[in-house]
Amino acid sequence: MEEQLIIEIDRMPREGLRLERDLDFFTPDLVEESAVFLEPTHVEVFVRLVGDEVYVQGELSTRLSLVCSRCLAPFEFPVRSRFDLVYLPEDLAPAGEGLGDDDIDRMFYRERRLDLRELVLEQLNLTFPAKPLCSPACEGLCAVCGELIRDGRCSCLVKETGPRFEKLKILVRDKT
Repeated sequence: MEEQLIIEIDRMPREGLRLERDLDFFTPDLVEESAVFLEPTHVEVFVRLVGDEVYVQGELSTRLSLVCSRCLAPFEFPVRSRFDLVYLPEDLAPAGEGLGDDDIDRMFYRERRLDLRELVLEQLNLTFPAKPLCSPACEGLCAVCGELIRDGRCSCLVKETGPRFEKLKILVRDKT
């Protein structure tokens, strides 16, 4: 069963609130479909109220298993992330259809409550790389035989590109 971490804003102590917890999340809650938790997510947060603004500072850490997007091998992905956020009351949210450039970084709480579990999950999801790699040097799978290139079992000869692409290769190489 999930532990609730709802902060009642009107009940917060004047000096703020310090929490330290180990949270269990379900894998389907993550944006990375191949991710599997190897341990609970450890969270340390400090929450304080200044006027109607809620300041949340914290750090989370966990270990996940991800699948490399090149070689499809599972690998351990340690997560350690700090966050420093400000939440405003929902009634200060901009009315209308869209958000302006200034509104995009603002976050809002509802009914004088802040769900820290939701906040931590959002911060955890922001730590995932666009393309998980077991190592930056991972060569992936052979496009011909499907074997791992790093294992040396692939002896396929990859046909070089024709001469019409040589200038393009030079252009791409010069940009990197």
